[in-house]
This record gives sequence, structure tokens and C-alpha cells, in this order.
Amino acid sequence: MKSRGEQGFTLIELLIVVAIISIIAAIAVPGLLRARMTGNESSAIASLRTTTSSQVSYSAACGNGAYAPTYDQLADPPPGAPNSQGFISAEFNAPAPILKSGYELTLTDGGAAEGPPDCNIQATAADFYAIAEPQNHGSTGTRSFAVDANMTIFQNDTDTAPTYPVAASGGTPIN
Repeated sequence: MKSRGEQGFTLIELLIVVAIISIIAAIAVPGLLRARMTGNESSAIASLRTTTSSQVSYSAACGNGAYAPTYDQLADPPPGAPNSQGFISAEFNAPAPILKSGYELTLTDGGAAEGPPDCNIQATAADFYAIAEPQNHGSTGTRSFAVDANMTIFQNDTDTAPTYPVAASGGTPIN
């Protein structure tokens, strides 16, 4: 009598492999989601830092000492220079809110007094208020951020950004 050679895997062996893969996935997925949220939050902070440096450049070069009240205006290039670019990346030249890496970014004048016209003959503001709020609190981010002309970025552990003026809002400054 000839014995049959084993061919393939038994059902038990396949179930064991599926169970091992399921356990590994259950351990890895929450870590990946946390890493994605951390990356989104880092992107939001970087966008607000870009906003502050762009506002400083705008104020010195085009705003006559005042700030742009919207991202659209901050993205407008100054007149007269051929092929010139705005003071912030073109990705910010869109209607508010700007959607970037799971966050909604908004720039306003914060209710500040109006400043002198800029080099493009547009209204400016004596202050600015920029916020970054998660699109879906808990899945795209757990913190909200805000910055004003004091240039310190503050955070809240909620889906609502610190209020204007940012330093008096009770938010925590980012180091």
C-alpha cells in the first residue's frame, strides 16, 4: 500500500495563520492611526508657522506694517515684479477654509482695526488670527491650534481652536 503524500495546508493550519495575522493587525492599526493623527497635527502646526512668517514678509514688503486678513490676499503677488509669487504657497490661494492634512485652516483679521491699503490696493488689518481645526476630531486630529500677530501658536485639546486674542484664550502655548 502506498501512502498519499501531504498536499497543501490543513484547515487548522490556515486558521492559525489567520489568527496570527489578525492579532498582529489589531496591535498595529491603532499605532498607525495615532501616527497619522500626529503627522496631521504636525502639518497643521507647520502651516501656522508658515502663516506667521508669510505675514511678517507681507507686512514688511507689501502691507505697510499691517497684515493680510485672508489667505487669498496673502497669496497675491506684489505688483510690478514679473513672474513674482505671493507671500505664501499657492495651495493657500483658495476659499476658506483651506483643507490640508485633515485640518481646516482659516485666516481672518480677528476683528482688529483696519490698516492702510497694501501694495495691491487691498484692505489690511492691524492684527491677524489663524486657526487650524481637525476636520474629524478624534480621527484626523485631537488638538486645535491658533496664532495671532504675537506669533505664538497655542493649542486646545478640543476640536475648537483657542479664541482671539490667542494669548488670553486659555490655550496652551506650543514649545
